[in-house]
Amino acid sequence: MCIKKQPNRLFFGIIKIMEYKFPDGFLWGSATSAHQVEGGNFNDWTEWEHANSERLAAEAARRHAKTHMRIPDYILERYPNPLQPENYISGKACDHYNRYEQDFDIAKSLGQNAHRFSIEWSRIEPEEGKFSEAEIEHYRKVILALRQRGLEPFVTLWHWTNPTWFAKRSGWLNKDSPKYFERYVNKITLSLEDVKVNFWITLNEPEVYVGASYFSGQWPPQKSSLISGIKVYQNLIKAHQLVYKKIHQISGNSLVGTAKNNSFYEPFSDYLLDRLVVRLNHYLRNEWFLNKIKNYQDFIGLNYYFHDRVKFSLTLKSPGGIFVRNKNKNESINNLGWEIYPEGIYRVLKDLKKYDKPIYITENGLADANDEKRAKFIKEHLRWVHKVIQEGVDVRGYLYWSLLDNFEWDKGFWPRFGLVEVDYKTTERRIRSSAYEYAKICKNNALEI
Repeated sequence: MCIKKQPNRLFFGIIKIMEYKFPDGFLWGSATSAHQVEGGNFNDWTEWEHANSERLAAEAARRHAKTHMRIPDYILERYPNPLQPENYISGKACDHYNRYEQDFDIAKSLGQNAHRFSIEWSRIEPEEGKFSEAEIEHYRKVILALRQRGLEPFVTLWHWTNPTWFAKRSGWLNKDSPKYFERYVNKITLSLEDVKVNFWITLNEPEVYVGASYFSGQWPPQKSSLISGIKVYQNLIKAHQLVYKKIHQISGNSLVGTAKNNSFYEPFSDYLLDRLVVRLNHYLRNEWFLNKIKNYQDFIGLNYYFHDRVKFSLTLKSPGGIFVRNKNKNESINNLGWEIYPEGIYRVLKDLKKYDKPIYITENGLADANDEKRAKFIKEHLRWVHKVIQEGVDVRGYLYWSLLDNFEWDKGFWPRFGLVEVDYKTTERRIRSSAYEYAKICKNNALEI
């Protein structure tokens, strides 16, 4: 039961302290992904970073030269500098591969009881059909380390990176790609059956991957083809369906879902075309994948970051979607320029209720290098999560993105999402003040505002 505590009245004025209690058993935690934090990976992204780091740095410098796109000095003063190529090479990242126990100790100290991480496919199957028992044992130790600290593992099987042999076979464009993925998942599920993973996440944000890698051509393999994008999306859908059945054959009691990035779209005006493109983008980006797998999921993982107030445009491709221009008010933004819009998580969760599945918020976070907005960001989003639970939406957990500062793909290291700051020269960890604010919520299973 979610309850509100009555305001406290103190002395001369009225100080309103509202307590928003979350359901018993609610899971609180944070998330990471292998390539972004582990260090020492070798996959298709690794190759792409080395081939494109100088170009990405030059593009960042050109953007920085424009007054309205300047990167703040306090970010430029940190290492690595976003205008330099080394910012765009993941390298040792946070060295989480070797320091995971220390990082999980931090998560436990902050009152968390769940943690999402990903298994790196290229470590498990570095050559086609050849599996590394040593790497499987590593991830077994990771899961056991979480359990020893009272952290429920959410295990992601694919978080955008692919083995190089898979990429050379045309990656997800290959008609046999779902079978390759199924073979890998079969090996992992059988090998880790003894540690009883309760939550498997098959795919992370498939629609983001398709859009950036095969539609806009920003990410590897840098294709720019609507037909290719549709083929890849279909193969990802098939891959999920196959491994959903495979996991349940091996471990019937495990729950299987995806981590889906859904945005809240609203029209810039009442103009018919504005309303039509909202509906189009909501269907293509929010609903299509979930509709295709609705009979192949035990829960929905929601990654929420974006609110898009969109206006019709003849531009086929844009960051906001298809045939749109983003016209957000941007009254409050993060370091990446993304609008902060907490009500959007409420709107998206209300929409997901129609699937009649438990929902776990598997990512929600803020790039905030100076830690000025993060605590407020978390609290305001959780207030809306509490509201939607009271209205009957079955939300069962919240995993902040991210536990650690990390390698933010084609943006490199400079965006700082972590509850824990990482010094990339020394890999030293420092817990941010916002992490302690979040810890109060985790430990009390309640939000006070």
